[in-house]
Amino acid sequence: MPITDWPEGERPREKLLARGATALSDAELLAIFLRTGVRGKSAVDLGRDMLGRHGSLNALFAADDREIAATLGVGMAKCAQLRAAFELARRALEETARAGDALGSPQAVRRYLQFSLAPRPHEVFVAVWLDAQHRVLKMQELFAGTLTQTSVYPREVVKDALRHNAAAVIFAHNHPSGAAEPSRADEFLTQSLKSALQLVDVRVLDHLVVGRGEVVSFAERGLL
Repeated sequence: MPITDWPEGERPREKLLARGATALSDAELLAIFLRTGVRGKSAVDLGRDMLGRHGSLNALFAADDREIAATLGVGMAKCAQLRAAFELARRALEETARAGDALGSPQAVRRYLQFSLAPRPHEVFVAVWLDAQHRVLKMQELFAGTLTQTSVYPREVVKDALRHNAAAVIFAHNHPSGAAEPSRADEFLTQSLKSALQLVDVRVLDHLVVGRGEVVSFAERGLL
């Protein structure tokens, strides 16, 4: 049955306008982007197909354009719309994270990093460089690696710190496997970077490990 034949209160667009976006399921939100279905399937059905094909929203956002467009009824035009929405959301979160004191609003930085890093199919290591008032100077992707490891060189990180005239930094990297639990290698790397940056008076405030559904803070774990 096409969505136009559904009761008005159950149609995704009308439901969003009446009750807000949080009242919609992931498939219903995707249906608003897709706008139309195909023969025998509504836009909501297509949204469910996309989620079923990829397993989660994070996996969907990490998929390449051809994989997304391969879902029957999606195509490249709708894929482009989805990419644009994802990028707008990322930029909005980045603006919020940049707007104030990174320690005064740590959740803003955490949300931005989780949104940006969790969908990535390979391990990525980033630095959030901060000034003396802990305002964000630069969010920089330092290194990208394989599915299992990233090569991070303390000497290069120190150079970047000096180039941005940073007083402090928050590091973050993702675990594409999904589990956010820090490894022994993560702990060793963090201590190496902390020691190197101490030589140029740059404080390491935290190191966040981003998994599929959670973020683990080294500072909160007492690992710094």
